[in-house]
Amino acid sequence: MKPQQILSLERCHSGLDGVSRKRILGTVSRLLAEAVPALDGELLYQALMVREGLGSTGLGNGIAIPHCRLQTCDCIVGSLISLREPIDFDAIDGKPVDLLFVLVVPVEHTDEHVRTLARLAEMFSDGGFCKRLRGTEDRQGLYQTYQERCASLK
Repeated sequence: MKPQQILSLERCHSGLDGVSRKRILGTVSRLLAEAVPALDGELLYQALMVREGLGSTGLGNGIAIPHCRLQTCDCIVGSLISLREPIDFDAIDGKPVDLLFVLVVPVEHTDEHVRTLARLAEMFSDGGFCKRLRGTEDRQGLYQTYQERCASLK
């Protein structure tokens, strides 16, 4: 699945209050469950927290890509979030996180999960892209910036 296909406008959220890693993952789980009926918010939250327990998904430079695989998920789903204020995410560089891309993948899509994570990590390692995301003011801006970046991928 192409990166532009895993995100929709309704799954972009700008200026959320994060408070803590647990709180933002709970909020995102609820929002994703509202947007994708096949997802159970509590199961999603538990799966994301289990994955975070294995090691932070904070990549550094204010970016995190929390991800998990779920039995009830039938296609790859993404959610792009900008936070009002950065939060501690136990990132590898010790810096707080203000941009998150949450990725949920069906259990049986192991290879696609790895490929998608690699592509997202590559995208979010582009400082100019992240700067443009941080400069957006609403969900439309997040979505449009993401789609433009996807369109430039080879």
